[in-house]
Amino acid sequence: MNLMSTKYFEKNTEAAPLAVFRIFFGIMMSMSIIRFWSYGWIDKLYIQPKFFFTYYGFEWVKPLGVYTYVIFAVCGISAIFVALGYKYRIAILIFFLSFTYIELMDKTTYLNHYYFISLMSFLMIFLPANAYYSIDAWRKGVSYQYIPKWTIDVVKLLLGIVYFYAGLAKLNSDWLVKAMPLKIWLPSKYDIPIIGDIMHHEWVHYLFSYTGAIYDLTIPFLLLYRKTRGIAFILVVVFHILTRILFPIGMFPYIMIVSTLLFFSDNFHHRVLAGISKIFKISKNHFDTNQVFSYSSIQKKILISLVSLFFVIQLLLPFRYLLYPGELFWTEEGFRFSWRVMLIEKAGYANFKIIDSVSGSRFYIDNDDFLTAFQQKQMATQPDFILQYAHYLKQHFKKQGHKNIQVFVESYVTLNGRLSDQYIDPSIDLVKEKESFKHKTWITPFKDEIKGL
Repeated sequence: MNLMSTKYFEKNTEAAPLAVFRIFFGIMMSMSIIRFWSYGWIDKLYIQPKFFFTYYGFEWVKPLGVYTYVIFAVCGISAIFVALGYKYRIAILIFFLSFTYIELMDKTTYLNHYYFISLMSFLMIFLPANAYYSIDAWRKGVSYQYIPKWTIDVVKLLLGIVYFYAGLAKLNSDWLVKAMPLKIWLPSKYDIPIIGDIMHHEWVHYLFSYTGAIYDLTIPFLLLYRKTRGIAFILVVVFHILTRILFPIGMFPYIMIVSTLLFFSDNFHHRVLAGISKIFKISKNHFDTNQVFSYSSIQKKILISLVSLFFVIQLLLPFRYLLYPGELFWTEEGFRFSWRVMLIEKAGYANFKIIDSVSGSRFYIDNDDFLTAFQQKQMATQPDFILQYAHYLKQHFKKQGHKNIQVFVESYVTLNGRLSDQYIDPSIDLVKEKESFKHKTWITPFKDEIKGL
């Protein structure tokens, strides 16, 4: 480390912002689990289906039947412990592991904000979020009012990456020139009170497209600058509330709103904690000790190295699509885990054909026999889903006594309003293809061009 970076890592700051973030993060996560459970989604998504689309390398992560409810219960309880700052280090580790296990059980349910929560909870494992205003601090009789400044800045950095990379992803010709896919989605929102009447106007589609890109690219910097922070937070609230009204994306808008409070002053967070203390009759003065939390020299080196590696991965991973040929929106190779939020509208169908390579006998598959409607929708437009399902069909019919099995698919997909086109080479026996990080040569070439990042 040079002298300037060394000085930065020696700086301390008030622990109140990280304590407030911990409290609200834990509350929001526990509410998310309760919401998911109450809507019956555990049964619908993880118990009823006969087959699950696992992630490459994580095939062993699967729902556990009725015991899947236990995983959700553990996740929800650990989130409450995180909010309270009780057994924090164990609680945040268990939350990260249980939530990430849930996320990995079936990639049909993949959402960017699930990925964000896994990353944030992993990062929080290494932060002293329980040093101040927590049950841990109260039980140990040691409260640290000050913590290393970098332990708060890394949370801001992760939030900034999510926003900025989402903005970069919008700098493409479909989004900016064609206002796609908003031009498809927004007219269907005609029944929304007040704003529904204008949702069919083309100028509204372009307004949303351009303001969305500008918002994502600038909001991290506006939040960092004290003079623009107030207006920036208003923009955050308006943007995410509007997003929540227009699109059913659960708790994510509220999570992002609460997360941006971290950018506000120490005095603001002390006032928040004073309000909480008043409601629950907690003596806040007990925690205001002026003591400074610090890591040992070895701990600091290890933590900074781990966190630095974490962010190097976060900065580079979204660009892995450059390693693949073809149009990203079409092949989706390198699309997930890259903050490409709401950029594509794909629809299609996949008709699977089973052939006996010796006798030549054949029959077609009724996907309803194996997949839910939601799984079918996701499978029909994503090549790794199609490949995984083809291998599942082979194993299924092999167990029934069929031999010499070949699996072919007739697949057609439409992307962002374009005419439907053949997606998978129908002459390829998918049984012979193996999942890997290599380019899937059996995806047919995209017959258009989308310019941009």
